[in-house]
Amino acid sequence: MAQKDIYHETVIKALNKDDWKITDDPFRVRIGTKRLKMDLGAERLISAEKGTRKIVVEIKSFVGRSDVKDLQQALGQYMMYYQVLMAKNIDRKLYLAIPYRSYNTTFQNEIGQILLQNELLHLIVFDEEQEVIIKWIPS
Repeated sequence: MAQKDIYHETVIKALNKDDWKITDDPFRVRIGTKRLKMDLGAERLISAEKGTRKIVVEIKSFVGRSDVKDLQQALGQYMMYYQVLMAKNIDRKLYLAIPYRSYNTTFQNEIGQILLQNELLHLIVFDEEQEVIIKWIPS
């Protein structure tokens, strides 16, 4: 069984505080003979007319010795999951959930800004101590 990220429960609490309902823990997808487990599936009522917004969340702690190596690994996993969700016509937006300190050290520099400028990568930035979401990128 895959080990959950150290911030798994923190992200669940933060999403719940932001009125998200966790629908899948983990969010499972079968592609061919392979079974993938993305960290979370969640949904939130937008309005009675617009229905619900559905997301898949992959949680990364960025606690390795190299933030670049952590970023490479997270992006590879994110891109694979993104492509699988598209291929399977799963109508959920994929987000990478990261702690605020990782956002500051990894996404506030040139590499991070390049990755965010085309809005292909979607982030949930959370405060790991207060267990709240600080920002959604793009908003």
